[in-house]
Amino acid sequence: MSRIRILPEQVANQIAAGEVVERPVGAVKELLENSLDAGATKVDIEYRNGGKSYIRVTDNGCGMLPDEVMLSLERHATSKIQNAKDLDKVISFGFRGEALPSIASISKFTMRSRPHDRTEGTELLISSGKIIHQKTCGMPPGTQIEVANLFFSLPARKKFLKTENTEAAHISRLCKLYAIAHPEVAFTVYSNQRKVFQSPACSDLQERISEVFGSEVSRDLISLTVHKYDGCRISGRVSPPGIGRPTRQDIVTVVNGRPVESRTLLFALTEAYHTLIPKGKYPAAFIFVEIAPDQIDVNIHPQKREIRFRSEGQVRRLLIESILNMAEMMHPAKKQAEPLIDVENHRPSPIISSNLISTNSETSSGINKEIVEKSTSPANKTGSVAAALTMPQSHHVKSWRLLARLKQNLALFETSSGLIILHLNAARERIRFEQILDCGDSGSRPSQQLLLPIPVQLDNLTTELLKQHQGILKNEGFSIEEFGREFYRIEAIPPWLEPGAAENFLRHFLDSAREGGIHLRKPDLAHKEIAKLAAREVSQNEDPLPDDQLAELPRQLLECKQPLNCPQGKVTFFELTTNELVKKFGRNISS
Repeated sequence: MSRIRILPEQVANQIAAGEVVERPVGAVKELLENSLDAGATKVDIEYRNGGKSYIRVTDNGCGMLPDEVMLSLERHATSKIQNAKDLDKVISFGFRGEALPSIASISKFTMRSRPHDRTEGTELLISSGKIIHQKTCGMPPGTQIEVANLFFSLPARKKFLKTENTEAAHISRLCKLYAIAHPEVAFTVYSNQRKVFQSPACSDLQERISEVFGSEVSRDLISLTVHKYDGCRISGRVSPPGIGRPTRQDIVTVVNGRPVESRTLLFALTEAYHTLIPKGKYPAAFIFVEIAPDQIDVNIHPQKREIRFRSEGQVRRLLIESILNMAEMMHPAKKQAEPLIDVENHRPSPIISSNLISTNSETSSGINKEIVEKSTSPANKTGSVAAALTMPQSHHVKSWRLLARLKQNLALFETSSGLIILHLNAARERIRFEQILDCGDSGSRPSQQLLLPIPVQLDNLTTELLKQHQGILKNEGFSIEEFGREFYRIEAIPPWLEPGAAENFLRHFLDSAREGGIHLRKPDLAHKEIAKLAAREVSQNEDPLPDDQLAELPRQLLECKQPLNCPQGKVTFFELTTNELVKKFGRNISS
């Protein structure tokens, strides 16, 4: 058994680097946060080959003295905290003193820094944790850090990095988040000597969102009324009721100036928009939370990506109230019958509708309409529909009569063997799924050229996904041409897709691809996934069925190969047989 020994400092730094800097975006994040902590009002970021070969972050912050430049490369050397009590009130981005020594231990690291009251700066060059030289240099006030050949001393970590475009997309996304979080700071970002985005310092959040995320996202946003309670303040801009986005990419949450991932805020947004936007859509939301530092814990993740609130219920309630108040102000005449927020207990109260079944004359007009007749056999069995459907359709007879709608997505039918409750969206998804699945053959599928191409603007990561899946999309009947940097035009679509839904479908497809839901190497599986996605998209966006079309839906469903389940595997309908009803009531129900 080997003896216990203390690891060399260089090895310890490289181990720490694996936690602090998983990929190039981690190095950019640490350097960018140091610039903001230094009071910078202007930050320039440049990277090449997705940050693998070169990263440079330049700021006009306070700068460092020569002794401080050397001290900053020591582990746990920091100006942010002084004792353990300071951990309860961290107001800076960094505080552990691990980032710079960790990055310097796995790269060729050059730091130049000059305070505003000095006429010359200090340059420090380090290669894989070893100091090469320290000297004076000429430079403007501030700090500039260059990181070359990241992970060159850790080839095992380097081989696990993704493609250059993917790594570049993560860096671009990070810079956009911090630009949104700090509109008072001017940002310029370059990738491979090409400008990704530039945004001067501004006081208008709407203007910053437009410059960073594009006018398409910002144009529909409206301001939240500032809500304060017990030291917590919530503000921001969100999409109005009825307008949803296909992915979560336009949800940004900022706590005390720090872009974070917070399940509390995300769940509150989802809950608040539950009835305001269509199911499956997400709001565009830029939420800013200001709260006392001792009410949050930012030290639960090595990269400080997540935070924990001490009073999660309070923050959640405030955000939900802010959004619901916004919705009520836009529709002042619309009042809820029941309160949505239980203020006392900090939790939402359920909304209970007393009208389960609609009994109006229009709904009842289809009562005696017989809509499904499939028979070549004189024998009419009275078993359950589920059992009958396992037999060839030519060997059974079923007659459904529409009785009433149950809420919006359910309908009640009477058959000779009992009652059937049909889920309308599930049925429409199954019908649409099989129509799309049968469209074309295993080779290339039909396509329809658009008279007016549809412009689509994407971010770096989504652009990379689109390039990877171009073959699949082309095989499905899409023609998508590049029309500029991160800008594309949809020029042709499959015949089953409406032009107005093409952009949303493409974004949903790429979001599914990001989560690994599309099989690149198996065209048949990819076709099924696309059919599922399209069926769900159509189901969510189509208008409610009128009664005359509703009466036709069961016939179309029973013509499907697998009518019992929707494409996601959930049941489309279930039956309460006459025998089951007799058992429930304990008496004969026919008299």
